Amino acid sequence: MRKASLERKTTETNISLLLVVDGTGKTEITSGSGFLDHMLTLFGRHGGFDLILNCQGDSAVDFHHITEDVGICLGKAFSQALGDGRGIARYGNFLLPMDETLMMIALDVSGRALLEYHVSIPASKVGDFDTELVQEFLMGFCRSLGLTLHVRQLSGTNSHHLIEAIFKGLARAMKQAVAIDCVFPDDIPSTKGSLF
Repeated sequence: MRKASLERKTTETNISLLLVVDGTGKTEITSGSGFLDHMLTLFGRHGGFDLILNCQGDSAVDFHHITEDVGICLGKAFSQALGDGRGIARYGNFLLPMDETLMMIALDVSGRALLEYHVSIPASKVGDFDTELVQEFLMGFCRSLGLTLHVRQLSGTNSHHLIEAIFKGLARAMKQAVAIDCVFPDDIPSTKGSLF
């Protein structure tokens, strides 16, 4: 079973995380932000990833450090659980409709961190969550995993729907990318012989 556990403590956040890649979508999330908890619960459920996360952070300031650091830890956990990437499909993509919203997610677990983020969220906040923090979460996730990620809004006007479509689409695309290739289960999916 591919899994990882880690702890990360800074002056801004204290995070413990357990990830089971080949899980059933069970989650226990406590980040301090109800909206971020909701998005991470959706991520676990739609990816089939078991995720236990506890974060204590400087929410009295805002949710910036919490959101970014959770993204960093989740990326590190995937990196730890996948090891050298042997046998993974490597690529994933998903076109996710959410009512009026249509979001395209395409990614490559390549060892090369890149985020192309083309989303315009009309509201500055959803609940107490600053919507600009979605990009911060994704940047932290990409950098610590070594993930190339393209997020492109094709349509959508509702801020909640847009963000939810990103997290669900990311989960579905990650599920594809980390799945074991049944034809080449023992191969590194790169002509270089190395992903990371």
